[in-house]
Amino acid sequence: MKRTQPQTAVEAEKKSRPTEETSSKTLSAQASKAKAKAKGKPSRTQKDAAAFAGGRSSSPGVQGSLQGRKGRARVADGEPRLFVLDTNVLMHDPLSLFRFAEHDVFLPMTTLEELDNHKKGLTDVARNARSVSRTLDALIEANDGKIDAGVPLALLGNAEAKGRLWFETKPLHEDLPGELDLSKGDNRILATVEGVRKAFPERAVVLVSKDINMRIKATTLGIPAEDYLSDKVLDDTDMLYSGKLMLEPGFWDKVSPTLRSWQDHGSTFYEFEADDPSRFIVNECIWIDGDENFMGLVTQVQGNKVTFRLMKDYRAKSRTRVWGIHARNREQNMAINLLMDPEIDFVTILGQAGTGKTLMTLAAALTQTIDERRFSEIIMTRATVSVGEDIGFLPGTEEEKMAPWMGALEDNLEVLHSSDTGGEWGRQATMDLIRSRIRVKSMSFMRGRTFLQKFVIIDEAQNLSPKQMKTLITRAGPGTKIVCLGNIAQIDTPYLTEGSSGLTYVVERFQGWQHAATITLTRGERSRLAEFAAEAL
Repeated sequence: MKRTQPQTAVEAEKKSRPTEETSSKTLSAQASKAKAKAKGKPSRTQKDAAAFAGGRSSSPGVQGSLQGRKGRARVADGEPRLFVLDTNVLMHDPLSLFRFAEHDVFLPMTTLEELDNHKKGLTDVARNARSVSRTLDALIEANDGKIDAGVPLALLGNAEAKGRLWFETKPLHEDLPGELDLSKGDNRILATVEGVRKAFPERAVVLVSKDINMRIKATTLGIPAEDYLSDKVLDDTDMLYSGKLMLEPGFWDKVSPTLRSWQDHGSTFYEFEADDPSRFIVNECIWIDGDENFMGLVTQVQGNKVTFRLMKDYRAKSRTRVWGIHARNREQNMAINLLMDPEIDFVTILGQAGTGKTLMTLAAALTQTIDERRFSEIIMTRATVSVGEDIGFLPGTEEEKMAPWMGALEDNLEVLHSSDTGGEWGRQATMDLIRSRIRVKSMSFMRGRTFLQKFVIIDEAQNLSPKQMKTLITRAGPGTKIVCLGNIAQIDTPYLTEGSSGLTYVVERFQGWQHAATITLTRGERSRLAEFAAEAL
């Protein structure tokens, strides 16, 4: 697996991408500034507008980053393309308008109508729809209300967006096969795309949609279509960082000339000079092939010097437990070490059903909240995908509304509860204490909150978009630890894939940060039936 230095990628991304949370006041200020700067300069000429119709941009540009992918429209080198955006792209990423480099963006009237239909409510979709509307308004205002010749996307300070934004100012619908009902928004957008292609035959026009069926229908009609790829961090999820590294037999003999060890605060450390230090990543779990006893954590990579810390052994042969629970295999032991580490603020645990993700996380959370009092309480949340994103219409309190989606919490509490040996009264008292420290929260009400000294568990994190994940993680205040659990092979959200899931996104973005770690669990421990079913079905 190709291993990279993630810090460089993160820094480059921060420099290139616009801020994702832009208020209406900020947009208004940007629009006013753009108008003032543009005074005295000639507006876009009729020649520029004619160039659009003829398939050319006034700026020569360079070949786009998406150029050359299979199924894309072929254009000459340096020739900007025209991307027609489906509504779901804008609602998935409100800043998608600015992600197409030197290429132009076209918004059908149907897209604007659907944005208006989705603007009400407290869901992320509604917030994103309102955010897009504010951005469009600011762009038009910055261009003095002129849209016939296109609106420069760089007007609001997004220097990377060198193309123009075009609106459907006159009907461009083209006839489609009779079985496609034009009362449906998707079909009207397809008709518009076909109309744009007919109106501007010299331009490469491409539909961009997160809807797989929409792209399939477009392809059957001969319309070039592609997924929105800006927030896709991986093309092949087999290359996803696993958070663990197996070292070859004889490793200690190889590094023995430079090896030194010491103890500090009850932990054993090893330091050595590596021939290839780039193979090691901070907070990566390591073990040696053939050695069941050694498990370590990479704590520092400085120059060619690498430092390991010996992990605690929570397996059955050891007396060390976490809330009465032993690790059943090497990977679970690594996960518990990450969960119990006070220097790690953010942990992602990936794995198929039955690998013990939720059980170990709850055990570690209860130990650190009730026994060690490191955290004041445990907060658990998850995406309620089966009913959309809004639970407001369900009866009861917030916790009662979330109860149908918290079956995993109840099941694992029963397992932890059964390990108590204090008799029926003692077990009931323990369960009451546990429930008093656990809060079930809906993601719909997370915005604006700050969690202080909390242990936050985000279950089914694979169903969150990168933007939703950012919203949740940025709620963390001092002393808070966030743990994301999920299985990227079980994504239920319609417009997310394994490569664009928020869980995949944070695993890659946090890779190598000294206060974050990840681990992928592969061995099922639920039962022999569950393990076989996960592999065979």
